[in-house]
Formats: sequence, structure tokens, C-alpha cells
Amino acid sequence: MGDSKDEREKFQEELIGLDPHDPETKAFAEHLDRMKRERPGYTVEGYLEGVQDFADSANRTTGQQRLVAVVVVGLILLGVILTIWFALGDIIAIIF
Repeated sequence: MGDSKDEREKFQEELIGLDPHDPETKAFAEHLDRMKRERPGYTVEGYLEGVQDFADSANRTTGQQRLVAVVVVGLILLGVILTIWFALGDIIAIIF
């Protein structure tokens, strides 16, 4: 995620009074970095970074939130598979 010195300088006001070597403080600084990061949403790279953020968040969660993330991903994959299946069926029907 970058140098810890850069993160401390970037979020100096938000991290006043917190121990910079504490793992919770580092996690909070990373959270602030994700929240304030600006990326273009209209490019493939922007969409992929959004998917990466979703995957990272889903991997950090437990319990019901993780189950919901798995169900959402499963439904998305089911939609993609059905779309490909029907498209291939139409292509085969046109060819033969």
C-alpha cells in the first residue's frame, strides 16, 4: 500500500495522538486511503480496482456478511454463465 511514512504524512490530522506502529492505526490509515482514493470509474482499470476492493473487503469479513458476499458473487457468475450459454445456443442455431 505504500510507505508507512507516506501514509502518516497523508493522514496526519486524522491520526493525531495515535501510535503509528499500532496495527489498528495502520489498518485505519489504510481504510482512510481506500476511502479517499480517487480512480476513474469509466475505465476497465477503475472497474477492476472496484472489484479488487470488493474482494478484499469480502475476505476480511466473517459470518453473515461473508455469506452475503459469496451469494452476490455466485449470482453474478450465474448470470454470466447463463448469458454465455444462451448466446452460444443462438450462435449454434444460426450456424446449423
